[in-house]
Amino acid sequence: QVHLVESGGGLVQAGGSLRLSCAAFGGTFSAYDVGWFRQSPGMEREFVAAIKWRGGLTKYADSVMGRFTISRDNAKSTVYLQMNSLKPEDTAVYYCAAHWANTDWYVTATEYGDWGQGTQVTVSS
Repeated sequence: QVHLVESGGGLVQAGGSLRLSCAAFGGTFSAYDVGWFRQSPGMEREFVAAIKWRGGLTKYADSVMGRFTISRDNAKSTVYLQMNSLKPEDTAVYYCAAHWANTDWYVTATEYGDWGQGTQVTVSS
Protein backbone atom coordinates (compact mmCIF):
# COMPACT_ATOMS: atom_id res chain seq x y z
CA GLN A 1 0.00 0.00 0.00
CA VAL A 2 1.22 3.51 -0.84
CA HIS A 3 0.02 6.88 0.46
CA LEU A 4 -0.52 9.49 -2.29
CA VAL A 5 -0.68 13.28 -1.98
CA GLU A 6 -1.61 15.53 -4.92
CA SER A 7 -0.68 19.18 -5.30
CA GLY A 8 -0.53 21.87 -7.95
CA GLY A 9 -4.19 22.53 -8.61
CA GLY A 10 -5.63 26.02 -8.88
CA LEU A 11 -7.49 28.54 -10.99
CA VAL A 12 -6.29 29.23 -14.52
CA GLN A 13 -7.71 30.90 -17.60
CA ALA A 14 -8.62 28.90 -20.68
CA GLY A 15 -5.53 28.24 -22.76
CA GLY A 16 -3.29 28.26 -19.71
CA SER A 17 -1.22 25.52 -18.10
CA LEU A 18 -0.87 23.77 -14.77
CA ARG A 19 1.38 20.99 -13.52
CA LEU A 20 0.00 18.59 -10.97
CA SER A 21 2.23 16.49 -8.75
CA CYS A 22 1.48 13.22 -6.99
CA ALA A 23 3.93 12.37 -4.22
CA ALA A 24 4.02 8.85 -2.84
CA PHE A 25 4.92 7.81 0.70
CA GLY A 26 5.50 4.27 1.87
CA GLY A 27 5.71 1.19 -0.27
CA THR A 28 8.04 0.71 -3.20
CA PHE A 29 6.82 3.42 -5.55
CA SER A 30 8.73 2.13 -8.55
CA ALA A 31 6.71 -1.10 -8.39
CA TYR A 32 3.40 0.70 -9.02
CA ASP A 33 1.65 1.84 -12.16
CA VAL A 34 0.04 5.24 -11.61
CA GLY A 35 -3.01 6.89 -13.10
CA TRP A 36 -4.66 10.30 -13.02
CA PHE A 37 -8.44 10.59 -12.87
CA ARG A 38 -10.79 13.52 -12.59
CA GLN A 39 -14.29 14.04 -11.29
CA SER A 40 -16.76 16.86 -11.81
CA PRO A 41 -19.87 17.37 -9.64
CA GLY A 42 -22.54 14.83 -10.49
CA MET A 43 -20.22 12.92 -12.81
CA GLU A 44 -18.38 9.65 -12.47
CA ARG A 45 -14.65 9.63 -11.94
CA GLU A 46 -13.05 9.45 -15.37
CA PHE A 47 -9.67 8.27 -16.57
CA VAL A 48 -7.22 10.93 -17.71
CA ALA A 49 -3.80 9.31 -18.10
CA ALA A 50 -1.64 6.47 -16.81
CA ILE A 51 2.02 5.59 -16.74
CA LYS A 52 3.76 2.26 -16.30
CA TRP A 53 6.22 1.67 -13.48
CA ARG A 54 9.21 2.08 -15.76
CA GLY A 55 7.88 5.41 -17.02
CA GLY A 56 8.38 4.82 -20.71
CA LEU A 57 4.84 3.69 -21.47
CA THR A 58 1.90 6.06 -21.17
CA LYS A 59 -1.79 6.09 -22.02
CA TYR A 60 -4.21 9.01 -22.38
CA ALA A 61 -7.91 9.62 -22.65
CA ASP A 62 -8.89 10.94 -26.07
CA SER A 63 -10.12 14.18 -24.49
CA VAL A 64 -6.63 15.13 -23.25
CA MET A 65 -4.42 13.56 -25.93
CA GLY A 66 -1.90 16.09 -27.21
CA ARG A 67 -2.57 18.54 -24.37
CA PHE A 68 -1.62 16.62 -21.23
CA THR A 69 1.62 14.77 -20.48
CA ILE A 70 2.13 12.28 -17.67
CA SER A 71 5.63 11.57 -16.39
CA ARG A 72 7.28 10.15 -13.31
CA ASP A 73 10.48 10.43 -11.33
CA ASN A 74 10.90 7.22 -9.33
CA ALA A 75 13.89 8.65 -7.45
CA LYS A 76 11.55 11.33 -6.07
CA SER A 77 8.55 8.98 -5.78
CA THR A 78 6.52 11.51 -7.75
CA VAL A 79 4.29 11.44 -10.80
CA TYR A 80 3.45 14.60 -12.73
CA LEU A 81 0.62 15.67 -14.99
CA GLN A 82 1.52 18.61 -17.21
CA MET A 83 -1.69 20.17 -18.51
CA ASN A 84 -1.49 22.62 -21.40
CA SER A 85 -4.15 24.37 -23.50
CA LEU A 86 -6.61 23.96 -20.68
CA LYS A 87 -10.32 24.23 -21.42
CA PRO A 88 -13.26 25.01 -19.12
CA GLU A 89 -14.40 21.40 -19.51
CA ASP A 90 -11.15 20.30 -17.82
CA THR A 91 -12.49 21.76 -14.58
CA ALA A 92 -12.66 18.97 -11.98
CA VAL A 93 -11.05 17.51 -8.91
CA TYR A 94 -8.00 15.58 -10.08
CA TYR A 95 -6.90 12.43 -8.30
CA CYS A 96 -3.87 10.24 -8.65
CA ALA A 97 -4.15 6.53 -8.02
CA ALA A 98 -1.80 3.55 -7.95
CA HIS A 99 -1.93 -0.19 -8.43
CA TRP A 100 0.68 -2.92 -8.33
CA ALA A 101 2.47 -2.97 -11.67
CA ASN A 102 1.37 -5.49 -14.25
CA THR A 103 1.16 -5.80 -18.03
CA ASP A 104 -2.41 -4.48 -18.34
CA TRP A 105 -3.64 -0.90 -18.68
CA TYR A 106 -6.11 0.02 -15.94
CA VAL A 107 -8.49 2.80 -17.03
CA THR A 108 -11.38 2.43 -14.59
CA ALA A 109 -11.36 3.77 -11.05
CA THR A 110 -12.37 0.48 -9.47
CA GLU A 111 -9.16 -1.13 -10.68
CA TYR A 112 -7.01 1.12 -8.50
CA GLY A 113 -6.51 0.45 -4.82
CA ASP A 114 -4.62 3.49 -3.55
CA TRP A 115 -5.87 7.06 -3.98
CA GLY A 116 -4.87 10.57 -3.07
CA GLN A 117 -7.22 13.17 -1.60
CA GLY A 118 -7.54 15.13 -4.85
CA THR A 119 -6.67 18.64 -5.99
CA GLN A 120 -9.10 21.12 -7.55
CA VAL A 121 -8.47 22.44 -11.05
CA THR A 122 -10.70 25.27 -12.26
CA VAL A 123 -10.43 26.66 -15.78
CA SER A 124 -12.23 29.92 -16.42
CA SER A 125 -13.49 30.93 -19.86
